[in-house]
Amino acid sequence: MSGDAAGWRFAFSKRWLGYLALLIVFAIACGLLSRWQFDRREEKVAENHRIEANFDRAAVPIDEVLPELGSWDTEIEWTPVELHGRYLADQQLLARARPFNGFPGFEILTPFETDSGRIFIVNRGWVPTGNEQDAPDHVPAPPEGEVTVTARLKPGEPEIPGRSAPAGQIATIHLPTFAQQLGEDRVYQGAYGLLATEDPAAEHGDLVPRPQLTEGNHLSYAVQWIIFAVIAAAGLVLGIRNEYRYRNPDDPKVQAAKAREAARKAKRAKTDGEIEDAILDELESR
Repeated sequence: MSGDAAGWRFAFSKRWLGYLALLIVFAIACGLLSRWQFDRREEKVAENHRIEANFDRAAVPIDEVLPELGSWDTEIEWTPVELHGRYLADQQLLARARPFNGFPGFEILTPFETDSGRIFIVNRGWVPTGNEQDAPDHVPAPPEGEVTVTARLKPGEPEIPGRSAPAGQIATIHLPTFAQQLGEDRVYQGAYGLLATEDPAAEHGDLVPRPQLTEGNHLSYAVQWIIFAVIAAAGLVLGIRNEYRYRNPDDPKVQAAKAREAARKAKRAKTDGEIEDAILDELESR
């Protein structure tokens, strides 16, 4: 066995093989986390494209984009739809635990019966938590009679097991809950709408503003996870190299490397402190 081969045998010890196994696991975890961050960024980019394409477009009749009660396609999110009919104010519910600008509150969910007899859930804005804490002090009433509404489409939310709400409230915007209350053959269950305009106009809660177009920090986080894996691999290589030098001080390559390091240190510019020390040493020697 050559000298180099014998000198590197320590790298195949249980200790270093254990470090290698840890590095592999860590690198795989970093890769998965990096991929997750890249996926999150792609989702944000796609959402930005939908907002740009749909948010400010002209409103279209609801039947054009939601031909069936259960229809939904992610690409139609934020699309403004126009409805004609009347509000069913007595069937209104409040979605609880809805923060807005850092404050707790509720969202007003009012069923809207269209001229065709179908019912579409309109989110008429946000109201703050009231003095009683479990209900708002004031809930704006929808306009009475015939109304024309423009609302932007959003997908319904899933039901959260174990979460309940008092009478007149709902834990999430779970559209099948409205369907059970109002008739499953009449309620749109694929989407609801964020109020944009009403005619005639009436008081409503704070409306959802146009979302900011941002990708977030997902790209930088993804790159950071890759860097962490590279740093860990470099650390393992450096550790093996340093132990080889410690175990094999007579190796010509090790001696040459040490000589190069010593030469670099000798050529290194002296610091102000070193210059002052040299001057003091010279003065003391006189």
